[in-house]
Amino acid sequence: MAEEINLTLQNILVFDIETIPDIAGGRRLHGIDLADDAGVAELLQHQRRIETQGATEFLRPYLHQVVAISALWWQGDQVKLSSFGALSDSEATLVHAFFQMIQRYAPQLVSWNGAAFDLPVLHYRAFLHGIPAARYWEQGQGDSNYRWNNYTSRYHERHLDLMDLLSGYQARNVARLQDMALLMGLPGKLGMSGAEVLAHYQQGEIASIRHYCEVDVLNTALMHLRFEFTRGHLDKSAYEARQTQLRSYLQHRDEVHIREFLDLWPENLHVAP
Repeated sequence: MAEEINLTLQNILVFDIETIPDIAGGRRLHGIDLADDAGVAELLQHQRRIETQGATEFLRPYLHQVVAISALWWQGDQVKLSSFGALSDSEATLVHAFFQMIQRYAPQLVSWNGAAFDLPVLHYRAFLHGIPAARYWEQGQGDSNYRWNNYTSRYHERHLDLMDLLSGYQARNVARLQDMALLMGLPGKLGMSGAEVLAHYQQGEIASIRHYCEVDVLNTALMHLRFEFTRGHLDKSAYEARQTQLRSYLQHRDEVHIREFLDLWPENLHVAP
């Protein structure tokens, strides 16, 4: 069993994205002649409220601009937490780097709500920027290994959306990342909320957005370990060893958001014997 366990966790990318309204796209789409970016964002959200009869102002995926992509990379005995690209990189550069990593390493993707939001956003932005992603879109035409397990089919596991799976694929049963993290005893979100990303972006605080995104990734990664334990892909000793490995790695990082996460992460996340 131990050998099988090690094989299942060899090459995993736990990821999350942060976005803001696509101001330039909104101007083109709706013919908005307004110089103030904040005003354009407000108009787009107002349009969305009208469209949904007040149910939400959250824009459709194709009107989101990616400002951060963060990931925890498990590769054998190695683990690394980082955000794609440099602080000054364009959206196209960030999205290209994400799909290039898939092209090169073909990792299993793990997310919370990635099937409904993160990946559709990345699909549209890659499409709009003309970014190639051949391996990601492979469904068996060129590589038969992808016929029954690819990134885009809902019930396959090259992309494992924890929220979608735990809800039984029922929208009425979904849970927020923050709620599940806190229920599990994890730190949850730190520094800001998703609704505050635009304000931080407008103030040039890209580093803060990336740190916020990285904390979301850490919460998701620890919930992923719990899921792998509950479905029998990790026994108790392997589950605890993975947590120890991640904690040890983070203890060698000196960023404020990492130290805060470590301070709030309980030493032992108890599981049944």
